[in-house]
Amino acid sequence: MHMHNSHDSTSQTTDSVNEETPVELQELARAIESLPERYRNAVAPALQRVVDCSTRRRRILNLVQEALSQLRLDMKYLIFDLEATRRERDQYKAKLEGDNHE
Repeated sequence: MHMHNSHDSTSQTTDSVNEETPVELQELARAIESLPERYRNAVAPALQRVVDCSTRRRRILNLVQEALSQLRLDMKYLIFDLEATRRERDQYKAKLEGDNHE
């Protein structure tokens, strides 16, 4: 029974390691899985924290990249609106000056 519980804690550690996990961490997880149980159990929680941190960082990076893409698009729309507003202003200004000269 004790060995089964130890294996559960190890498998839980490597459960979060998947194809999205960086290759280096996948290799590290496989290497840790090949260690004797007492060493594996000692190192597994640290591996889990590293994998979790890596996953969080990847998600944050993706959110930042999406936000930047949206910001770039918003800036394009704002510049387009600004240029249109300036053209309209210049047209009205020219019209006013034309009306004043008559």
